[in-house]
Amino acid sequence: MKSWMNYGTLVLMGLVWGAVFPITKIAVSTGYKPFGIMVWQMLIGVVVSAAFLLLRGKPLNLTRKNLPVYFGVAMLGTVLPNYFSYTASAELPAGVISIIIALVPLFSMPIALLMGFEKFNWLRFLGALSGAMALLLLIGPEASLPDPTKYGFVLLMAVAPLLYGIVGNFLTYMGERGLDATQTLFGATIIALIFSVPLALGLGQWINPIQPWGAPEWAIPASAVLNLIAYILYVWLIHRAGPVFSSQVAYLVTGWGVLISMVFLGETYSSWVWLAMGLMLVGVALVRPRKT
Repeated sequence: MKSWMNYGTLVLMGLVWGAVFPITKIAVSTGYKPFGIMVWQMLIGVVVSAAFLLLRGKPLNLTRKNLPVYFGVAMLGTVLPNYFSYTASAELPAGVISIIIALVPLFSMPIALLMGFEKFNWLRFLGALSGAMALLLLIGPEASLPDPTKYGFVLLMAVAPLLYGIVGNFLTYMGERGLDATQTLFGATIIALIFSVPLALGLGQWINPIQPWGAPEWAIPASAVLNLIAYILYVWLIHRAGPVFSSQVAYLVTGWGVLISMVFLGETYSSWVWLAMGLMLVGVALVRPRKT
């Protein structure tokens, strides 16, 4: 029973996270810009994560000693990657975004090697190489993107998983500091909100919530809530089944993201994109952590 619950949670988590990319595509479809979207997503994140902590009887832990952690996670794990991913989402198919995001463990591994957190392993090196080949296929002249001139947005999107890989190693370097995952999320989201509001106002990206709501407007809070649900499930599953089992969600996020984009957005992909997806998943399989 426990095993089935673990697998069920893994599938549900992949579905929820995978749905974020096509929903984000809907949010940016009418011209909404990154910082305007971020303001409302961060506000929802602050409220939900604070409520979750209070319900569990956990302190918010907004202390000065934890500010470096919150600031690092806010910048490297939220503001900057969201900016790149939202910008790219306006130009690329959501399914392609779902494939590129799988680069996170492929970027994380070489960074961990440089920082001394991992030891060199040929299989994991081949995994990173497989991911690089997948990226080349997506930006190549035969990639058959809707507009071949937009290959630069593939590289722009690749900055987001690079930053996620950096922030993972940053957290390893900084240590837990007595914080659990939700406390870290809460503190980082507050910092991200503080940065997002003036940027949205100053750059003319503010989104007025007092207006008729259509699909793009509903997509903004929907993606925020789905992200939080997936994050909470991820933390729960790590405690229940361990990080190795939980890391397999990367395959499901990509698979669900592509499938949902095909069904609900009507996206179609060339054989080169499917080949890139296969290479990316092989790379994730080779790079992911193993039991020792």
